[in-house]
Amino acid sequence: MSEPVSVKVSSRYQISVPSIARERLNIQSGDRLLVDVQDGLLILLPQPENYTAHLAGLHREVWTGLDTTAYLQEERDAWDGSASD
Repeated sequence: MSEPVSVKVSSRYQISVPSIARERLNIQSGDRLLVDVQDGLLILLPQPENYTAHLAGLHREVWTGLDTTAYLQEERDAWDGSASD
């Protein structure tokens, strides 16, 4: 949304999600939203049906071009070294 859309809070403290937001986020009737408050902002996020599937591959770019076997061995060696200190 390029410009903010105004919504009114009902007497039961409810709001309607504007159609432009529903369309862009593919929010359907009955979907659940996560509510978060950060630095004075109210943030609504669609709740994933499956968190594991939703997080799969997150930050995969961190591991691109890295020899993961060598990385793990280096980490394990660091643990071994710190135990003898």
